Amino acid sequence: MSKTIFITGAGSGLAKGAALGLAKEGHRVIAPVEIAPQVTELREAAKAEGVELEVFKMDITNPQDLAQMLDYDFDIFVANAAINEGGPLGEVPMANFRKLFEVNVFSTLETAQIAAQKFVAKGKGKIIFMSSMAGIMATPYVGPYTATKHTIEAIAQTMQKELKEFGVQVATINPGAYDTGFNDRSAEAKWKWYDEDLHFTKKADMEEADKALEDQYDPADMIAKMVEIIPQDSHKFRTAYPPETEKQMKEEEAQRWEMDI
Repeated sequence: MSKTIFITGAGSGLAKGAALGLAKEGHRVIAPVEIAPQVTELREAAKAEGVELEVFKMDITNPQDLAQMLDYDFDIFVANAAINEGGPLGEVPMANFRKLFEVNVFSTLETAQIAAQKFVAKGKGKIIFMSSMAGIMATPYVGPYTATKHTIEAIAQTMQKELKEFGVQVATINPGAYDTGFNDRSAEAKWKWYDEDLHFTKKADMEEADKALEDQYDPADMIAKMVEIIPQDSHKFRTAYPPETEKQMKEEEAQRWEMDI
């Protein structure tokens, strides 16, 4: 059955691919993007794929942009828009850290609240938070982003319990490390402020950690999983993918109960 799906931050990465893929499957996809140039790019991509998307600029931190959500009726809301930045938590500039929370947590929750109000009014609907393996796991020098995704996990779990009685479903999708450029840009960001002469974190340690990005997964696989899961009427609360990532997440959660400091 065709659904109307609203997915934020659809101008790039996994969400762009999912928006196009969902449209190919016959769903009506409302696909706002962060900045104006992405409007043209996504419309051209949709035209090239022979599908229709409703594309417009909606920076979720901009109240005027955000108000556009009120004009749409949809069955499923995917809270995807996010930014990423790495760096050691003991030294990351707080302005950078606050910016991540402003986008990934506060503004994301604000979009989810709008969706929740719409869904409660009609007694049905589904909110999917795009989380991450970082919502469960902790990786050195990815702490700023990890902190926001841990928060998203708490928000999703709480809203699932609070909204169930109103007929509203809540879930998360937790991708592993996919080669969209999102993770690479995050790794690069810390070098803008890091100074080896001023900071105690060792440059060599961070460079070594960045090598993990040399072996990321093919985004096409995650996009296909999103296209499969997002429209479904029933599925698991958490969809972690690929299976290797799900296994890692479960193992790390179990280890936290046993580890000593």
